[in-house]
Amino acid sequence: MINACQDFVDLAETHSRRWQRALQYEREQRHHLEETIEQLAKQHNNLERAWREAPSTHNKGVERTPEGESSEENEDIEFFDAMEDSPAFITVPAEDHSQHRHLSSNQSVTSGSLSSNWSQGDNDSSGSYLRRGRRCRIPDKPNYSLNLWSIMKNCIGKELSKIPMPVNFNEPLSMLQRLTEDLEYSELLDRAARCDSSLEQMCLVSAFSVSSYSTTIHRTGKPFNPLLGETYELDRVEEYGYRSICEQISHHPPAAAHHVISQRGWTLWQEITIDSKFRGKYISIMPLGNIHLKFHASGNHYVWSKVTSTVHNIIVGKLWIDQSGDIIIVNHRSKDTCHLKFSPYSYFSRDVPRKVTGVVTDGEGSAHYILSGTWDDKMESAKIIESSHGWGGSEGKQKTVYQTRPPQLLWKKYSLPENAENMHFFSSLALTLNEPEDGVAPTDSRLRPDQRLMEAGLWDEANAEKQRLEERQRLERRKREAQANLALEEGKEVERYQPMWFEKRTDTETGESSYVYRGGYWEAKDRQDWNQCSAIF
Repeated sequence: MINACQDFVDLAETHSRRWQRALQYEREQRHHLEETIEQLAKQHNNLERAWREAPSTHNKGVERTPEGESSEENEDIEFFDAMEDSPAFITVPAEDHSQHRHLSSNQSVTSGSLSSNWSQGDNDSSGSYLRRGRRCRIPDKPNYSLNLWSIMKNCIGKELSKIPMPVNFNEPLSMLQRLTEDLEYSELLDRAARCDSSLEQMCLVSAFSVSSYSTTIHRTGKPFNPLLGETYELDRVEEYGYRSICEQISHHPPAAAHHVISQRGWTLWQEITIDSKFRGKYISIMPLGNIHLKFHASGNHYVWSKVTSTVHNIIVGKLWIDQSGDIIIVNHRSKDTCHLKFSPYSYFSRDVPRKVTGVVTDGEGSAHYILSGTWDDKMESAKIIESSHGWGGSEGKQKTVYQTRPPQLLWKKYSLPENAENMHFFSSLALTLNEPEDGVAPTDSRLRPDQRLMEAGLWDEANAEKQRLEERQRLERRKREAQANLALEEGKEVERYQPMWFEKRTDTETGESSYVYRGGYWEAKDRQDWNQCSAIF
């Protein structure tokens, strides 16, 4: 006991010295940041004084944010560097040491053999979109400079959708196209549709839910906020068996409905509302709403939601993005669940960055698979063969110890195309999303003029066009509000805006009320009958 106590004292002293150094470093960083902010504030005051003295030189194309719209919602949401926090479970290998490596609680599971019925399949590391006759590059991004401080005036605490942003902060894709980009690894769902086991299917669905974040690692540009009634279709039936339709169903708050049907045995739909806030040091993007996935053969119905994305270093330093939070995937037919944890980045953790861990359990609560990996690279699964309770962690918390078989690779990220750093870090699929296509609806994002000008590198023209479209949308909104007020005064029923291709329904299995596809888009495309579509551009 005395020896153990002495060891503990030595360890505590070592940790104390480490924390002292970390504290001193943070103090120096804070002092440096305060000096930088002070310099920026002085620059801001000088610019404001110069503007007052010579208002005629002010750029009239930049719209001022209206006063009094500051939102205090979600003020309690803060993001801190997490301290070292190992998962609530520890995985250890089975006793056959020839088939695996030892794993500690802080190590990721390494790749192993693939099972025969849900193997990786044709997962070309370069992506297969380049081999389909579609474009593999877009014009290089121009090198435009921008005074960020002048844009941030009066913006702190407001919804990102209410801040007038020049295209310099954007990427030439709309939020509808970014939503469609979740389908980059649709082959995971094709493989899941062929699974006989609902638990193995859950592993692949979980990998699919993680894969949608892999394209965001370098993508700090803001997608274009779609106009009300804007749509986006993606028809990949010939190549991948699915076709997708999105529609912007609300502008404030921004909300979109999405429907995908695949000839390979699954249907996916979602209604997502984006709640985004500018916090000064970072921007937080919180998608609200659920994603639904149903497999035709088994009837398995999976539901999950997205995690919070945070863009750091808004004022000083290089922009970088992180994903943090939990995803709980539920199979409403079998009651299987998967709990995925996206660990926030921490200066002090020994874990690999962008780490994701998870456990797949059946309807009785018994764990069957351990999932591990990173949201920007790959996910693996390991089948549990035995579990027991043990102790782990510096605070002596009780943890479950899982004995597992060798892990299997579920998903691996495609490598980026050549010259991606000059093309907004777009993936092979993203490069094709805004490619002009005949026969699409007149409300399709491909036809949005400011977005197309930006993609061509004509940013000044794109900014002017963006301002025109936003002003036109504001006029349309005021007209609808005036009509609603008139109807109220006359005692008539107020007609609410109705989307073109989606309608609100209550799901019989989950009890959730959301906008789902009403049908008719693809039939209208076959007839080329777009008379009902508004001329939003």
